[in-house]
Order: sequence, then C-alpha cells, then structure tokens
Amino acid sequence: MTDAPAATPYRVLARKYRPADFTGLIGQEALVRTLTNAIQTGRLAHAFVLTGVRGVGKTTTARIIARALNCVGADGKGGPTTDPCGVCEHCRAIAEDRHVDVLEMDAASRTGVNDIRELIDGVRYRPTSARFKIYIIDEVHMLSTAAFNALLKTLEEPPEHVKFIFATTEIRKIPVTVLSRCQRFDLRRVDMEVLEKHFSTIAEKEGAEIEPGALALICRAADGSVRDGLSLLDQAIAHGAGRVGEDQVRDMLGLADRARVFDLFDAVMMGDIVAALDQMADQYAQGADPVVVLQDMLDLTHWLTRLKLAPESAAGPGASETERVRGGEMAKGLSMAALTRTWQMLLKGLGETRSAPSPLQAAEMVLVRLAYAAELPTPAEALEALRGQPTPPGGGGGGLPAGGSGGGHAQMPAAQIPAAVTVNGTSGGGAQPAMRLVPQPTQAIAPGLPGTFEEVVALFTEKREAVLAAALSSAVHLVHYEPGRIEFRPEPTAPGDLATRMSRLLGEWTGRPWLVGLSRQAGAPTLREQSLEREIKRKQDAASHPLVQAVLAAFPGATIEAVRDLIDAGGGAEAADALLAEPEPASGEDE
Repeated sequence: MTDAPAATPYRVLARKYRPADFTGLIGQEALVRTLTNAIQTGRLAHAFVLTGVRGVGKTTTARIIARALNCVGADGKGGPTTDPCGVCEHCRAIAEDRHVDVLEMDAASRTGVNDIRELIDGVRYRPTSARFKIYIIDEVHMLSTAAFNALLKTLEEPPEHVKFIFATTEIRKIPVTVLSRCQRFDLRRVDMEVLEKHFSTIAEKEGAEIEPGALALICRAADGSVRDGLSLLDQAIAHGAGRVGEDQVRDMLGLADRARVFDLFDAVMMGDIVAALDQMADQYAQGADPVVVLQDMLDLTHWLTRLKLAPESAAGPGASETERVRGGEMAKGLSMAALTRTWQMLLKGLGETRSAPSPLQAAEMVLVRLAYAAELPTPAEALEALRGQPTPPGGGGGGLPAGGSGGGHAQMPAAQIPAAVTVNGTSGGGAQPAMRLVPQPTQAIAPGLPGTFEEVVALFTEKREAVLAAALSSAVHLVHYEPGRIEFRPEPTAPGDLATRMSRLLGEWTGRPWLVGLSRQAGAPTLREQSLEREIKRKQDAASHPLVQAVLAAFPGATIEAVRDLIDAGGGAEAADALLAEPEPASGEDE
C-alpha cells in the first residue's frame, strides 16, 4: 500500500507573485532605471537605503539586488547582471532564503548594539561562495542610537566584498550620518491604473472572474500598496468562490455604495436631516461602518472641490460615471464656502466618530450639524437680507441721511461718521459689518504745545520713552492739565521720580518750563481705564442697534468682538458714503 502524495501547501498571492527580477517590479521605473544603469556600468554603491510605504516592494527590491550582484549565470561564468538567470546556485539559494552570504536581519526584533557588533564581526571575512556578502536590514529605523553609532565606521569604509541594503518605512528616524553614507531610493505608491492592470492579470492566471468595479474598489482600498492589494484580492477570490462582484467586495470591506454616498451627501446639503439619518441607518444595517461612510463623504467633498476648481479633472481615467456626471452637477450647485465648511466639519467629525463609544451616534450627530450648517446663509446673503429690512423708529438710525442724489453725504458732520462693528459668530457665519454712529470729539490744541494730556503721552511715545509713556497711561490719575502745568495722583506702581523726569523732558522738548506736581485728589480715571470704558460703551451702543441685533439673532452664539471706525479702517469718507447710501428705487416706484 502506497501513501498518497502530500498536497502542495497553498501560497498566498502576495508571496506567489513576488517579483524575481527588475522586470516584474511594477510602478518603480525610476528605481529600476537607476539600478540597471549602475549594474551595467559597474558604478555600484556599497550601501543602499530603500524607503516607502508598506507593500511597495522594499524587501523584494533588496532581494532582487542581491540576486543581480551574485548571479553567475546558467553556465557559472557570468557576472553582475540586471537579469538574474534564476537557475544558478546563488539565484536559487537567495530565492529560498538559505544563502549563507546573504544575511537578512529584522531590526525590529534585533535593535541592540550587540546585534550590530555580531554583524560587524562578520564583515571582515570574505564571502563563502558568492561574489558579494550582502546584509539586508529590514525596518532599519528601529535600531537604537548606540547601534547606529556602532555601524557608522564600517558603513563608511566597508570591505569591497560587502554590500549593505537597508529598508525602512520611517526614513526620518534614520540619523543623517547614516543616510549620508548610502544611496537613497524612494519607492513611490503604485498608481491605481497600474494596480488594476496587474491585479487583472493575476486574477486571470488564478482562473478568477472579477468585475471591473470590484477591481477598482480593491485598488482604491490598497492605497498604492501592492501587497495590501494582493491580500485583498486573495480574500475577495475566496469570498466569492472564484467570481468576484462589486457588491461582494463592498460587503467584504464594509464600504457604502458610491451612489448611496452621493444620495447621503445630497440630502445633507439640502438640509433634509430626516432623509440623511434614514440613509445612514440603512447603510449601517447593511454592514457599512459609520467611520467609512464619513470617510467616503470626505473623499466626495474633496472630489467636488476639485471639480469646482478644475472641471477637466472629471475626464480622468480613475473617475466613474457617477463621479463624472452627478459629481459635476453637484459641484455646479455648491459654493466654495459650503464645500470648505463641509470639509472642516467632516474632518473634525471623523475624529470624534473614531473615538466615540457609539460610532453610529457620533456619525449621526455629524450629519445633523452639517444639515443645519447647510441652511445658514452666507455672510453676503445675510447682509443683503438685513439691508432690505426697514429700520424701526428710534432704533439708532435717525442720524442716517435719507436717500437722494448722494450729495448730502459730503456735508455729514464728523460726529456722525459711521463705524464698522465686527461680530464674531461661532456658527460659521463669519464677520458681519453693521453700522452705528460714533461721536468723534474734537478739542482745540494750543499752538506749539500738547493740547491734551493724551498728546503728552503720545509725545513721550514718539520720543521713545516707553517706560514713562506706559506709566502715564496706566498709573496716573489726572487732576488738572493746561499747557505748561500738570497735576496728577500717581498709583503706587508709578516711578517715584515720575514728576521730576516729566518736567525736565517736557521742558527740553518744548523749550518752555513745565510745572508738574502731585495731588491728593482722586482725579480722573487713568487713560487705560478710560479706553476700556469707551470700548465697553461702544460695544453696548453697537449691541443696541437694530441691524446688529438682527445679525446676532441670525447667528446664535455670536458675540461682538470689536467696533472700528470706517475712516480708521482705511475706508475714508468714500467707504462711509458707500455704506450709508440707500439703494436706487426700482423703475415705476416713487422716489
């Protein structure tokens, strides 16, 4: 009785279709060209560092380089080649991970300086049978600082028979002293089109039927990683028993249907929160992850923004029919302000959903916020609506001139120059300008001398006496002022020789003696206190204006942050005239 032959163990696609030479390395044309030319011309570096995201072929490239440098050809007489034969003793041994002169080390599990010392001790010996002794160190960024320092001298002046190949996903964690001794190659993410073609060929070799939509979903989920994509393809073939459909891949990955994402996004942008919550519940019941749904909405927001700015991007090969047609229509109907606001809210909501105890509830609250934010008017729309409202009697608008030809604005007194009130809204409304009347006091100025105490402080500031100017503003209560004579009550924080220094400096600057004395009377508030009181009063006056009250009512939670005069803001009389001008009456209406 003879034993039945043992079944061949199954090899996953990521290992079965691992490239054995440079021709099978996809998506890395620049790397292949550089290494090919270096091998053909004999300009071989003693150390290489390969960096890139997971699954793009770093370790595979390192093994291909080892085979290319040690291949001797089928006849045993060849030299370094860009096309390893695959049949010689060295090619077979390296492919089977049993070559004594090609040592592969995982730095994630051997991080210490003692491990590197063992490696350095073996460098001095020539290879047993191969042309080069090659050290492949994977995840080299995991080595300790002491290990890197121990490797530096050997890495700078290695024996001619030794080559180092480092692979890492965290290139920034490698000391620059190590990087400067290596040739660096950045392996790029593989494009979706290249992945689709590669995976389609592999599926055909495996005898599997896969729909183009399912293949596109797998390539999108791979995110440029060949190994991740092959693992997903392997899983999808097993899931569909050789026939892979788009719905099966969505169920396997927990994705939402792309068309349903458009429906959900459309409902949210229309402010239909009931329909949006129902669609989220349906997708959740069918197995879609709320985090993935929000991620899809975030991707859709980015896609619509690109279509808004560059409509020609819809003609790209990676865009589906739904993204081209329906996405183009939605992009035309959405403003950039709405898209950028949606992006920020989704980005913040995505982090909240990932960390929430109930992701579904967190995702629903994100949709609620988005729907209500979609109903908010833009700043321009809010202003237009407010300008169209009549001003109630006694609401502070009595100082505004009536309409007409516009010639009366030039005669507006300085006490009625309008000011701009900046309202800081927390609901996404932005800053809204309104109007109020701000009195602008004037005072006669004595010729050649500061006319007010404020001008005295300004003079000290102009003369770069910052310490005295600060003390005069915040630590002096003025009792009496006239040009040439000042009386004040100082705060305890004021300098003890303030009066003496003021008298001396003012006399030098104005050419006239000044009498500066102290007083026990209470005096006026300090200039700083007066400034704060004026600011509070201006905000209170602004808050009582009907236009500002309407803005605050339109944006709940908004606060008045600052009140600025239009002339001070750089608008001049022209800006004041433009804001105060009433709209021209429509044809057929009484003026």
